[in-house]
Amino acid sequence: MVQQTIDFFIHYQLLGIALANWALAILAATISFLCARTVIGFFLTKLQAKPSQPNAPISHITIEVLSGTSNTLLLLASILIGIGVLDLPERWLARVGSLWFVVAALQVGLWANRAIALALSRYFRRHGSSETFQGSALATLSVWGAKVLLWVIVVMSMLSNVGVNITAFVASLGVGGIAIALAVQNILADVFASLSIAVDKPFEIGDFIVVGSLSGTVEHVGLKTTRIRSLGGEQIVMANAEMIGSTIQNYKRLQERRIVFEIALTYACSPQQAREVPKLIENIVGDQNKARFDRSHLRTFGNSALEFETVYIVLDPSYNVYMDVQQEINLGILEAFTKLGVSFAHPSRTIHVASVPNDSALATLTNHAI
Repeated sequence: MVQQTIDFFIHYQLLGIALANWALAILAATISFLCARTVIGFFLTKLQAKPSQPNAPISHITIEVLSGTSNTLLLLASILIGIGVLDLPERWLARVGSLWFVVAALQVGLWANRAIALALSRYFRRHGSSETFQGSALATLSVWGAKVLLWVIVVMSMLSNVGVNITAFVASLGVGGIAIALAVQNILADVFASLSIAVDKPFEIGDFIVVGSLSGTVEHVGLKTTRIRSLGGEQIVMANAEMIGSTIQNYKRLQERRIVFEIALTYACSPQQAREVPKLIENIVGDQNKARFDRSHLRTFGNSALEFETVYIVLDPSYNVYMDVQQEINLGILEAFTKLGVSFAHPSRTIHVASVPNDSALATLTNHAI
């Protein structure tokens, strides 16, 4: 009975191949798949058991990459190993060799794809705050560009290996790329502007900026637009290219505020009082804890007033702090000038008449007019 079974497997053929050869191929494919899974599981177990090593980031990436191994591709590779055991014609063996390259390239591409994403994400998190990373156009473009380049190389390699002439294909891609670039040049301008924002960093998420007549806090920097929350509460969406082409004032990076203000006193102010004014203002500014006095001078003789100019520095960048300091200075000036006995000037014009005609002259003028 046993001999009959052995003879059956040896002599009976399926598709021109003996059943014994088919059984050996299935056994080889099964053993290959189990061995591959066992080896991968062994390395994962070893790496997961050493999370506190100095190369923990590399270990973490390696674990994530190996965890992404495709069981489907492993099964296909195992089947190809089994097919290699079969007594196939030479032309079929060449095709199996091409399939080997395709399966291996796809699996390596999947590993590299995950490794690139994890490595770049970790890099940008380490070199920027979490808020910045979430809206970083540089991070998005870098990951996207690296993945596209990787899969272009993988696909081209597979096509070349299976006998496809990729020279004409590459040329077609070049011409098509130029046509697409011309069609979406406005979009590409915004994309490259977002890259410029990410690299040059004129502002980041959370900064209060002024662009032309618009102002607000940056909420999101995207590939095409930047979103700003204005003081009024509405969201402003601006194209990145338009922002880069404008002058941007970033108040978040303001360390101190230089304030220049003017006051005007009437010409009834005496020279002695005019000398006292800058000293009074210096004392008033000096009494403020968050201000540093710079200078105060009688700048010029105006058309209707003596004009004084004062400069001081607010040590806090907050606008509310500046307004509080300016209010205290204004109130102090009012009190001090009241005690000094000087008055603020208001726009006025005085007409001086050199002479007034007498009654006889007026009568003569009236007669001539009649």
